[in-house]
Amino acid sequence: MAGRKKFICLLLMAALLLSGCMRTVDQMYGIPKRSEDFKNLQSAIDGAMQGHSFSAPLSGENQQAVQMADLNGDGQQEFLLFAKCDSERPLRIMIFRQVDDAYIHIQTIESNGSAFDLVEYVQMDDSPGMELVVGSQLADQVLRSVTVYTFDDEMIPQLQVSANYTKFLTVDLDGDNLTELFVLHPGQSDTDNGVAAVYGMENGAIERSNEINMSQPADKLKRILVGKLHNGQSAVYAASAVDETAIVTDVCAWVSDSLTNVSFLNESGTSVHTMRNYYVYADDVDNDGVVELPDLITMVPLEPTLSTDRHDLIRWYSMTSGGSEVDKCYTYHNFLGGWYLELDSSWASRLTVRSQGNYYELFLWDPDFTEAEEVLTIFVLTGQNREEQGVAEQRFILHSTDTVTYAASLEDSAADYGITRMKIEEAFHLIQQDWKTGET
Repeated sequence: MAGRKKFICLLLMAALLLSGCMRTVDQMYGIPKRSEDFKNLQSAIDGAMQGHSFSAPLSGENQQAVQMADLNGDGQQEFLLFAKCDSERPLRIMIFRQVDDAYIHIQTIESNGSAFDLVEYVQMDDSPGMELVVGSQLADQVLRSVTVYTFDDEMIPQLQVSANYTKFLTVDLDGDNLTELFVLHPGQSDTDNGVAAVYGMENGAIERSNEINMSQPADKLKRILVGKLHNGQSAVYAASAVDETAIVTDVCAWVSDSLTNVSFLNESGTSVHTMRNYYVYADDVDNDGVVELPDLITMVPLEPTLSTDRHDLIRWYSMTSGGSEVDKCYTYHNFLGGWYLELDSSWASRLTVRSQGNYYELFLWDPDFTEAEEVLTIFVLTGQNREEQGVAEQRFILHSTDTVTYAASLEDSAADYGITRMKIEEAFHLIQQDWKTGET
C-alpha cells in the first residue's frame, strides 16, 4: 500500500505542476496549501481504486496513469485516472473534478479490452473542450479498438465513434485547423490489403470519409508518419514490408474533398528494395519540412565481377497531391557503418564506392563511365587510439561517439568537383536508429 501511495503522489505532483500555477515568493515559503490538494486528490483516487489496478496507456506521449485535460472547455482541468478491474468491461477511465478543496469522482467510462494502447486529447470541432481519443488492446493482443468521446457542459461523455484499427493517427489532413482521426483498418481477411479512412467532426457528430485501399495487408506496416507533400499539404506516409525484401510507401492525403492514396497516382510506384537487409523509409532528409521518398539507384562498380561490393545511391524526391515526383537531393547511405553523405546533384549519379575493411573509398566516373578517379575516403575507426588515427596522414575527424570515430581524407582531384573539407563536414550525418528498427 505504501508503494502505491508513493506512486500516486509522484503522479499528482507532476500533474499539478503541469497545471501552470504561478506562486509568489511569499506563497512558496508560506503554508504549503498544495499539500492539502495532494492529500485530497490522493484520497479521492484511493477511494475509487478499491478493486482496481492502475492501467496506464502503453504508447504515445500520454503514458501516465493520472492525466489532466479540460474536456468540456469550461477552463477547469479534469483529472483522468486510467485503471482496470476484474469485470466484463474491465477498462475504466475515472474522471475527477476539483470543487473547492475537494476532488469529486464525476464520471466513469467503462470499456472492453485488456489494456489501454494510446490516449490523445485533440480539438476535432469548433466547440469548446477537447475530444478524448482512446485506443485499446482487445483480448487477443492483435485486434485493437479506437473510440472518440465528446463531453457536454455536465461532463456527460458521448461516444462518437468506435472502430477497429491497426494504427491510428490524429492529424489535420484537410487544412481546416481542426484535427481528424486517420485510421488504418485490417482487411476482411488476413490476406486482404489494409484500408484507411478518416473520421472528422461535422455539426457535433462524427462523419466518416471514403475508404481507400493500401498496398499491403495492415499487419505488414513497418513505419507511419505525418509529413508534408511538396506543396506543403499534410499527408500520412505508411511504409509496409513486401515479402521482407522491399518497402512500399502509401501516401495518403485529402485531395478534391476525398481521402486519396496519392502514391497510386504515380506510375513508377514507391516500392524500394532493402539495402543489405535495411529498409529505407521516407523522411525529411534535407530538413525543409517536406517528406522525401527514396529511390535506389545501383552504382556502377569499379569491379563488375565483385558482386559482394554492391552499393546504392539514393535519389530523394517529394510528391505532389497529383502524384508527380519532384527531385530533391541525393545521398549515399552506409547502413553497416551507421552514416550517410549528402551529395552534390551535379556529380552524384557518377559516384561509386569501394569497401576496404573499415574504410570506404569514393570515386567519380567520367561522363562516359570509362574511367574513375578517387576523390574521398571515409574511415570508421574503433579502438583506443581512434582519435589519433582520425587525424593521422592528413585525415580530419567528422564525428566521434563513445565507441566510434568517423574521419575523412581528400584526394587532390576532389577540388575539381568542388569537394572541400567544409562541405564534407556539412554533408556527413549519422543514421538515426528508427531507420534500422522501423518502429511504428
